[in-house]
Amino acid sequence: MTKWMLLLVAACGPGLGAVSEETLTDSVRDYNDGIRWQRWDNAAAYLPLPERSKWLDDQDALAKDLKITEYDVVRVTPKGDKEAKVQVKMSWYKANEVTVHETHAMQTWEHHGKQWVLVEEERQRGDEMPGLPEPLMKDDGSAVSDAGKK
Repeated sequence: MTKWMLLLVAACGPGLGAVSEETLTDSVRDYNDGIRWQRWDNAAAYLPLPERSKWLDDQDALAKDLKITEYDVVRVTPKGDKEAKVQVKMSWYKANEVTVHETHAMQTWEHHGKQWVLVEEERQRGDEMPGLPEPLMKDDGSAVSDAGKK
C-alpha cells in the first residue's frame, strides 16, 4: 500500500464499510428534523417499511397547509433497551390562519436490528394537529393507557 492509501484507510476508521448503529437520540432528532423541514424521505426512513408509502402521500397533502415552526424533545423514557417513549412539543400553524398552535405528541420508538423505528405517534395534549393521530379513547371518554394498547 502506498502512503496515501494507508492515510485514507486510517481516516475511515475501524469497520470500513460497516453500518454504524444509530442511537435513539440521533433517530429522534433526524425524524423530527425531517418533519420540521418537510424532508419527508428522511423522516420516512424511521417508519416501518409497510407504512412509508401511505405516510409520504399523507405528508405531501398536509404540507400545503401545515407548517411546523419548531419542536422540542421534552422527555425520553426508556422501556428497557429495545423501546422508548419520547414526548415532543411542536409549534405549528395552518397557512390560512394566523394562530400558532402548540401540541405535545407521544412517540413510541422500538429498536429493530441496527435502527430505531417510530412505531406509534399520537397527540398527548394541546391543540389537535392535522396528521397527528388522536389517542384511542375508552367508552367513558378517557384515553387508553399504554398497557391497554397491545
